[in-house]
Amino acid sequence: MNKKNIVITIAKVLVGLLFIFSGLIKLNDPLGFSYKLEEYFEVFHITFLNPISVFASIFLCALEVILGFFLLTGFYAKKVIWGLLLLIVFFTFLTFYSAFFDVVKTCGCFGDAIPLTPWQSFSKDLVLLILIVFLFIKKQNLKPITNNQSNRRIASLFIVGFPLIFGLYTYTFLPIIDFLPYKIGSNINESMKIPEGAPQDEFEITYTLKNKKTGEDKKMSDKEYLSTKIYENKDWELVSSSDPKLIKAGYQPKIKDLNVFDSQGVGYTKEIFENPYYNLVAVGWKLSDINEKSLGDINAIAINAVDNFNIRTVFLTSNSAQDASRLSKKLNLLTEIFYADAVPLKSMVRSNPGLILLKDGVIINKWPSSSLPTYNELADKYFSKQ
Repeated sequence: MNKKNIVITIAKVLVGLLFIFSGLIKLNDPLGFSYKLEEYFEVFHITFLNPISVFASIFLCALEVILGFFLLTGFYAKKVIWGLLLLIVFFTFLTFYSAFFDVVKTCGCFGDAIPLTPWQSFSKDLVLLILIVFLFIKKQNLKPITNNQSNRRIASLFIVGFPLIFGLYTYTFLPIIDFLPYKIGSNINESMKIPEGAPQDEFEITYTLKNKKTGEDKKMSDKEYLSTKIYENKDWELVSSSDPKLIKAGYQPKIKDLNVFDSQGVGYTKEIFENPYYNLVAVGWKLSDINEKSLGDINAIAINAVDNFNIRTVFLTSNSAQDASRLSKKLNLLTEIFYADAVPLKSMVRSNPGLILLKDGVIINKWPSSSLPTYNELADKYFSKQ
């Protein structure tokens, strides 16, 4: 193999594997990536696309995997390289826009497995763009690994079918690998704690001053302002001060945005998540889209659990108390209803509704609406043994 072919092969393998990895990571959690797409839809004022965000999520992620595999196999090389070029131009524009205008804090390129800042994402896409442009120029040298038409068809069916089926499976059930802080086995209480002596956030305030005699303007940080004691100099007048700007982030707990409260605003976070016994937490972050039949099934579990084992069941939502009250009356819900921000609720369980089994703040198990356990399964496996 000559030097030119070695460079082409390296570029092909790098691009192909990165697209496959990126696509599979997001297909592991297509609902999570659909939330990221909705952020972009909001930025570009196309929120009418929100109803198809899950479809778009699975399609885009599967397309990454498909194009990556086809590039490695050399099948349909010219069409594939065009597809890769269009896709990376699109992604590069999005990541640059996010970074430059600071509108979407993380691009979701590798899902929640490897969070990247917008500028990191843009840099990664820029490198990929260069490699893909190089492969586009050399596309005549991209040869298929086999010329047997029958083998090519079979391989192509697998390459197209596998990511689509995988994405539909993880959407219907739950991610195979959970990269979120609410995965099974996680201790919610411990994940919210900040260790004693941990580094704190560092902020900076910029002061603008004006010299009364010369008219000179001067800007300085709050530290400089205090260290120089310029405030004691009567020639300088403080004109304005900026809002505090974060210059160095301190210790960040895994869970930092979970705050559960009742309809009166009274906090219940500790009471719910420090319960030393088994308790069930149902999550339905968006009531307008909730699967009411599944929520009814959860309610039936709750009724039996409290009657036979005194198991407490709570329902968490990000909707208003009025919306929750209407749904509760409609379905005759027994569960206590509490409220929290949508962001942590979306992370708790990728389902609407979903069910979580807790004990002393530890997530013992969780289920999506598509595969809820029966009361007897819970009683036999957990409640009767506590």
